Amino acid sequence: MTTARGLEGVVATTSSVSSIIDDTLTYAGYDIDDLAENASFEEVIYLLWHRSLPTQAQLDELKQQLSESYDIPQEIIDHFKMYPIDKVHPMAALRTSISLLGLYDEEADVMTDEANYRKAIRLQAKIPALVTAFARIRKGQEPVAPKKEFSIAANFLYMLSGKEPTDVEIEAFDKALVLHADHELNASTFTARVCVATLSDIYSGITAALGALKGPLHGGANEQVMKMLSEIGSPDNVEPYILEKLNNKEKIMGFGHRVYRQGDPRAKHLREMSKRLTEQTGEPQWYDMSVEIEQIVTSQKDLPPNVDFYSASVYHSLGIDHDLFTPIFAVSRASGWLAHILEQYANNRLIRPRAEYTGPDKQKYVPIYQRV
Repeated sequence: MTTARGLEGVVATTSSVSSIIDDTLTYAGYDIDDLAENASFEEVIYLLWHRSLPTQAQLDELKQQLSESYDIPQEIIDHFKMYPIDKVHPMAALRTSISLLGLYDEEADVMTDEANYRKAIRLQAKIPALVTAFARIRKGQEPVAPKKEFSIAANFLYMLSGKEPTDVEIEAFDKALVLHADHELNASTFTARVCVATLSDIYSGITAALGALKGPLHGGANEQVMKMLSEIGSPDNVEPYILEKLNNKEKIMGFGHRVYRQGDPRAKHLREMSKRLTEQTGEPQWYDMSVEIEQIVTSQKDLPPNVDFYSASVYHSLGIDHDLFTPIFAVSRASGWLAHILEQYANNRLIRPRAEYTGPDKQKYVPIYQRV
């Protein structure tokens, strides 16, 4: 056996959901650039789950199925109100509420293909409602009911603020959802597949994935990027702040990626949306600081930005609380998790790797009275 720390370079399975080849990301064979410019998030959901773009009739059916599943049980809303609001991160609340949601699904443990697809629909629809409900409840506000005719992107922004979003805001958020929908065998997706490979239920798989996504080395990076931008404060402070970090060998969040060598292909789309939105909100400093940070880090460390870097200023410009950035990642990535879970169920084999033992050898038991 050979050992690969972090499973780097190890091919653990086959998949037809998405691929990263020569720094090109595709969903079911469609280049992410093509999808980011042309596809809606709902089209991408269908693509990931069926490996083909929908016809108009198929897209209408999916939207109808999603709209019929937006509502969340009152018991979960009541449960949110019991949380110690000032201490609970929204990712912890989302992780817990997904597990709780399974208790109210009569098909939770029904493992037929048809039942699992219906649960995928329900989960995809309810995750945005869970995130926005908690976000409002912790501020002493009641959840906002979704509008059945709205897209997932429009509904998320509407349920969060109670105000109908502008076309530019919807476009930006929808594009962000498309860009984050899947990313081959990333940490949270692998976690989901390991979980359901035991033939555990789909709610357990998504709960496990959320636990992995919660970490700052995965989904939490964009929240840390916005924290950094807030600490810098203005473009004048960028150079001394970043150079000090680099001199101290501190990690600059939002740069570099395990599987990309020439740069994350998703970053340029969010860079453009960041520019448009910060100009629209009258706060161009967030974009300007980001560009300057990119120039310094790229020249000093040869590390290009990843998808997290510019998504931070995009979400901030949409008026979204910074600690909701990772739950938003989950709203999108759930589509990919569900695609991989359904794929795992369809051709399942228990995922059970080995470990190279590095501990002591040939130990002998010593009675407790003889131990020193």
